[in-house]
Amino acid sequence: MKASYVRTLTRHIHVYQSKNLSKEFLNVVQCHDLLQSLGFIKQTQSGLVHWLPLGLRTLNKISNVIKKHIEQNGMAQEVSLSLLSPKLLWESTGRWKNGELFKLKDSKGSDFCLAPTCEEEITTLIGSYISSHKDLPLTVYQIGRKYRDEKRPRGGLLRGREFLMKDAYSFDKSKQEAMETFGRMNETYDLIFKDLRVPFVSAWADSGDIGGDMSKEYHFMHETGEDTVLKCSSCGHVSNVEKCSSYPEETNQHNGDVNVRYALNIERDTLICLYYPHNRTLNWNLVLDALDHDVDSTLVGESNEKVLDLFHAGKNEDDMMFSSVVRIMDCRLNSRSNYPDFPLKQYLKNNFSQLDDVTLVDAEENELCGACEEGKLSGARSIEVGHTFYLGQKYSKPLKAKFTAKDNTEQFCEMGCYGIGVSRLVGAIAQVTRDEMGLRWPRVIAPYEISVCSAKQDNLCEQVEGLLQAWKSETWVNRDDKSNLGRKIATSHSLGIPICVIVGKREWPHVEFEVRAPFMGDSWRGALQEKGESWDWTCESAGSEHVQRHKVHKDHLKDVVGVILTDM
Repeated sequence: MKASYVRTLTRHIHVYQSKNLSKEFLNVVQCHDLLQSLGFIKQTQSGLVHWLPLGLRTLNKISNVIKKHIEQNGMAQEVSLSLLSPKLLWESTGRWKNGELFKLKDSKGSDFCLAPTCEEEITTLIGSYISSHKDLPLTVYQIGRKYRDEKRPRGGLLRGREFLMKDAYSFDKSKQEAMETFGRMNETYDLIFKDLRVPFVSAWADSGDIGGDMSKEYHFMHETGEDTVLKCSSCGHVSNVEKCSSYPEETNQHNGDVNVRYALNIERDTLICLYYPHNRTLNWNLVLDALDHDVDSTLVGESNEKVLDLFHAGKNEDDMMFSSVVRIMDCRLNSRSNYPDFPLKQYLKNNFSQLDDVTLVDAEENELCGACEEGKLSGARSIEVGHTFYLGQKYSKPLKAKFTAKDNTEQFCEMGCYGIGVSRLVGAIAQVTRDEMGLRWPRVIAPYEISVCSAKQDNLCEQVEGLLQAWKSETWVNRDDKSNLGRKIATSHSLGIPICVIVGKREWPHVEFEVRAPFMGDSWRGALQEKGESWDWTCESAGSEHVQRHKVHKDHLKDVVGVILTDM
């Protein structure tokens, strides 16, 4: 790291310390502001940041972890797609109307968007190369910048307008093979997140605008998260609240007001009346499941008045009498509940049906799990950092990505897509692991693994640098001559560097170092018990639950640092 950058970085630290950088202050400062003050990023305007050297090192290390596992065993090949995507492709899939697209015109007046994701482009690309079933299966991935016109960017790196993402796309011959690929990719995601050393959960989720029949999300649990993940105490089923079904311990107990939402079936010849408690939130995924997906999902966001107008359109009073109506009753309701007026004045009972005792609303804690109907649900706030989707033929059909099967028939590819928010991970891990001293990175993504701090640059400092030669590219030597030793150590800890080596004549030939990595293992304790005496190695508390202080003879500094780093 260049001295000029260190001086700038240290000045940022000094500014905060001059404002009484207390534990209380660090506990309340926003994580995004902390990353800026420590010199990882610089926000230019809401939702946009520049990546500075420290932040770029962490960003690249996360990318390397992802690449290692994605490319293992030939799981996927790397590509890099243009982010300027033409309007025609997005119109083919019905996504051009998405309000979060950055849209622009070239000098000829042609319309483009800055891609927030690349299903359209990759499907068109792969479709132009495959012709036979022998060309499949195929999975490709890229790590690159994406763009989303967030109206209210928030959470710093957690929800920006420009972000770095790993997106992968799979193409298979059949649904069975596509599901096998989906399973293998989720196993790969498990390995990626285990490598990052931050506790995570995977949860079944709603596919949202991406589409498809099945998806899983990956989350870090944290009280500041925007999502809610629910887990069953009996079967262990984990899902996002959007895909979680639940039942009350006692059904038919709601005697209060009832809300109703109207919907139409796909043919738009049946009125669907959805009744649920007024103090709960209707869950459209549960509605779709209850009606075997025979619901016109394009009307989900429309008002009751609009749905009724569409149902009445082109019908006279006699026609309305013969209209088909289905009432869906949430299992919490009973005959004494306060129902709103029925929307039709006349109807034939033969065309009227009712479905009782289904669950239509978002699950809540302490209700019974809808998957097993035995365990209770517990919920927690979380930060989403990855998402995998089985897409089926949602994109291959409109974009005509097809192949000739063994029986010489033409078939459309079965697809999946898989995303990880790389820049989002920087913000999420910083948020989850930070403490009253600043950031606290896992070793695998820390900007540097080791820092060397001394009161002044002298022969002893050079000797220690030589002893750590094996980690030269991962060692940062604080050469700021305007800071005292205590300030340098505090800077190292604030930056989240896992090991801070402290050089001083008073202890020489022993060397002190402090360890600050989260989620360490315990194998180093066995090494301490076995080698402590011969290596002249001791360990004690540094007065903080997040810092360990070690002392070792200089001749074995390399050995002990190696043991500690291996356990991180």
